[in-house]
This record gives sequence, C-alpha cells and structure tokens, in this order.
Amino acid sequence: MPIDHNLLKEDLRHLVGERHPLSSPIRLQNAEAYLHRQFSETGLTATKQHFQALGDTYHNVIGTALPDAEPFQSAPPLILAAHFDTVQGSPGADDNASALAVMLQIARRVRAMKLARPIHFIAFNLEEENLLGSSAYTAMLRKNRETIHGAIVLECVGYASHLAGSQKTPPGVPIAVPTTGNFLAVIGNERSHILTGSVAKAMQSHLPIVPLIVPGNGEKLPDTRRSDHTSFWEQGFPAVMLTDTANFRNPHYHRPTDTLDTLNLDFIASVAEGLMAAVIELAIRPSA
Repeated sequence: MPIDHNLLKEDLRHLVGERHPLSSPIRLQNAEAYLHRQFSETGLTATKQHFQALGDTYHNVIGTALPDAEPFQSAPPLILAAHFDTVQGSPGADDNASALAVMLQIARRVRAMKLARPIHFIAFNLEEENLLGSSAYTAMLRKNRETIHGAIVLECVGYASHLAGSQKTPPGVPIAVPTTGNFLAVIGNERSHILTGSVAKAMQSHLPIVPLIVPGNGEKLPDTRRSDHTSFWEQGFPAVMLTDTANFRNPHYHRPTDTLDTLNLDFIASVAEGLMAAVIELAIRPSA
C-alpha cells in the first residue's frame, strides 16, 4: 500500500504551527489532542504520561499496538518516537511535524499486521526544552526496570535538496558525508550498533541512507545528541535517530520560514516507506 500523500498533507496541516509551552500553549495542547485522537482512531491504545516540568504538568502521548498472540505480548517493545513541541517563533513543519506525520502513517499500517512484539508510538513533549519529555519517559523505564527492543526516534525528516552543495557536514563527523542533501542519516551509539545496522539496511532500498555509529553516547559529537534518542542512550537503552540533519541542510530550521510549503512530500513518503520496512524487519512476524 503506497503512502497516501493527501493523508500526509492532512496530518501536516493539523500539526504545523508554533507549538511552544510559553508562547503558544494552546497550539501545543491542540497538537497533543490531535495525536491522541489519531492514535485512538487508528485502533491503538492511546494513553498519556504525565510529568512535571517548567512549573506545570505536561504529557507525552503514547499509542500502543499489541500482538494478538499472548507469547508475543510480553516481548520487549519497539518504540517509534517523535517530539511535537517547537521553539518559539517557528511553525515547526520540518521540526518536527514531518516526523509526526511519518509516525502516524506507520501507526495506521501496523494495526493490520501480525506483530512479533508490542510497538509503542510516542509523541514526546518538551524536546526543545532540554529533552524534558523523553527524559521523564526513559527515567520511568529505568525505574520500573523495563527493557525495550530499541527506540527509533524521528527528528526532522521532511527537507531534501538535490542541489550540489546543499548539504553541510557537522564538525567532527568521522565519515564522508554527501554534499547533496537528499539522504536520511541513521545515527546510533556503540550500544545501539546492531539496531542501527538493521534499520539502515531495511531502509536503504527506499531512499539514500547514511549510517553513523558514534562513540560512547556521542559526547564528542554534540550535534548527534540533539534529540530524544539521547535520553535513551543516557539510560542505557538502544536507540537510533533518523534525521535530514536539520540546520546542516535546511535553511529554515528553527525559523519562521519552517513552513509546510518548504517540505518535500516525496522525501517524507520515502522515509515512511523505509521506516515501514524497518518495522517489518524488527517487529512483524515472518508469517504475516
């Protein structure tokens, strides 16, 4: 089943718009409600994790897909995640409505499949505020001594360019990075090297992929730590980040111009197709 561009645009239209806890709290709450509603209408079990931050209560939105067979329900879950807040002054189309739209596409598809493990779809709040939402979630996992199969975190997956010289290389990156910005980076740490390899291999038939394994938790490459995957790394869980590399490609990053009309829907659809292939590899029973 091909990715529905009209549905992608519908999700994006609902989600694009400044979503900041102080300057635009209503839009932030509306995005939270939209994600909860979409998870529920898709047939997932939709819940919220409450956490205290910035002198108030905030929520991560979680949609859970469970296998129909009992033995698979207790397997360590696969997590797909993306944040839904923005910085002040930006409508956040690439950062991070693009990732949310991809996550919703996958959520709608897995309900018809035979799962080999639970899948948790998580929309994290307050990523732009020092990863507060994902830090609360991973601290809960550690406190409850839960295990996971791995987390795939989507961070800016909607901007691409086929122009030579459109891609910059973050400082210190030890691999050759293409100078044309039409690829997706798949970034994991040493503890996540198996997950990173599996995701990269599954996705590479759908779009150009550049994998990177960083030493430790990426401390020497701070640009590889700028999303919610870092919260998983810090708690010892395997996680990878999928990204178009944000400001190293997208001139609209964190600006008022990060709007719907700057996104590349074909690229977003390719990311969704690639991610679906990775989910099939990691969480779908071969007999499905």
